[in-house]
Amino acid sequence: MSHLLEVRAATVEYGTVSAGNHKLAVNRVSMVLPGTASITAIVGESGSGKTTVTRMMLGLLTPTDGAVLYKGKDLKGLDRRGFTRFRSEVQAVFQDPFSVYNPFYKVDRVLMLPLLRFGLCATQEEAYQRIRECLEAVGLRPGDTLGRYPHQLSGGQRQRLMIARALSLKARLIVADEPVSMVDASLRATILESLYRLKIEQDVSLLYVTHDLTTAYQIADRIVVMLNGEIVEEGEPESVIHNPKHAYTRTLVAAVPPPDPGTNWGLETDAIAP
Repeated sequence: MSHLLEVRAATVEYGTVSAGNHKLAVNRVSMVLPGTASITAIVGESGSGKTTVTRMMLGLLTPTDGAVLYKGKDLKGLDRRGFTRFRSEVQAVFQDPFSVYNPFYKVDRVLMLPLLRFGLCATQEEAYQRIRECLEAVGLRPGDTLGRYPHQLSGGQRQRLMIARALSLKARLIVADEPVSMVDASLRATILESLYRLKIEQDVSLLYVTHDLTTAYQIADRIVVMLNGEIVEEGEPESVIHNPKHAYTRTLVAAVPPPDPGTNWGLETDAIAP
């Protein structure tokens, strides 16, 4: 059985050396997302290459070298039907829960149009039925959500609407790039719980991009640590957090404030040094 999505030795370069503006954003990165439901977290500081990798996985960016494969097939070689299916099954939840909406339209539009254009529902009545089911699946009440404009909903509600949209399209993978960084702290747990429940209840995989090692540790099945466009460490959360191999990972772990000042993550002080 082929992997759902795979990045194979992908490199992304911007500019040219001769012009003096050469930038190596991602350097020979390889990553596999299996066909079974799982949560993979990519962590790292700003500029580490996290967003570049997600843009490649969404088909929004073509690597300079290497390949991105969907079910074993290079995205560049997919025909129109194959690419349409990819677009339906691999969905994005972006950082800003407001900029993805057109403020002149009610939120029903952003939920309805993809269902009709992908041919997943034959009528508006059928589409609304699916939309209501998906809203309830992410903890939203259809009666309090549909018929409203984006500014009439909270940031947390708008973000969960995007999750419901992905679910309505029968997504097998949701690529979530910093999905909770622009909502109140009180709402972050609710949104992350919605994403986590999709894996358990709907068999949906999640690629969770974040600079927050704590939430990655809490929900991920696998953590990938990036630095300067390269993967420097990856593994199960317990291994990455409690037995980090790379100096940068140890620095990230050491920077997380413990909930109890008298308790650390299990690392000795001298383990932080490179």
